[in-house]
Amino acid sequence: MMSRMDLLTARGGTGRPLVLVHGLMGRGSTWSRQLPWLTRLGRVFTYDAPWHRGREVRDDHPVSTERFVEDLRNAVTGLGEPAIMIGHSMGALHSWCLAAAHPELVDAVVVEDMAPDFRGRTTGPWEPWLHALPVEFSTAEQVYQEFGPVAGRYFLEAFDRTATGWRLHGDTGKWIEIAAQWGVRDYWAQWQSVTAPTLLLEAGNSVAPPGQMSTMAQQAGPRATYVRVPDAGHLIHDDAPEKYRQAVEAFLSTSARRA
Repeated sequence: MMSRMDLLTARGGTGRPLVLVHGLMGRGSTWSRQLPWLTRLGRVFTYDAPWHRGREVRDDHPVSTERFVEDLRNAVTGLGEPAIMIGHSMGALHSWCLAAAHPELVDAVVVEDMAPDFRGRTTGPWEPWLHALPVEFSTAEQVYQEFGPVAGRYFLEAFDRTATGWRLHGDTGKWIEIAAQWGVRDYWAQWQSVTAPTLLLEAGNSVAPPGQMSTMAQQAGPRATYVRVPDAGHLIHDDAPEKYRQAVEAFLSTSARRA
């Protein structure tokens, strides 16, 4: 059993805690390019979600959003004070669900390219590709060829480094199961329960269903700031790093409750 603080990796900085929460198939190590400036804004921690901690690391809980949120709650509770949650995709969803269920733990939330309702969408189109991924890539060039320049760099940092290459840090079947859950339920109620200030960042080439993130902003009213980054893909923080940085810095300087 991991202790609460074992769930977080301290990355430097002082002051208010900032917890960086990765997306599906990601890992805390993928935030390396954001750490230099984020650590000037607070005490930064990265987090590895269940089923993303190494291919051989077991988690016998059923796959569910509730499992993710409970694990994240344990991690943030170990800080001893409320945190600013900075989440990408899946991590953004779990961050706002944490803020909804445990508002005393969250001072502000950054939601990067995630929406509440993917019902009716299936993982079918990308399951064959995911199942076909090799468990281990022998060269960095193979990773770049598979995922492209931006995502390739990201996954090189996420995968386990071995003596012979880069190994997937989780089971593709579990990753499919996680995404499949989003196709049968929505998270509007959780979003509407969030009271913390929130920054909503939507990519021009977004995975979010059209219009949902702007609707989130409309529902939230003055507690939400909505920014669309038209020239970015799903990994806004790596694809348009300066625009991401400007938006996050501005938000944390004016909107976070403990700023």
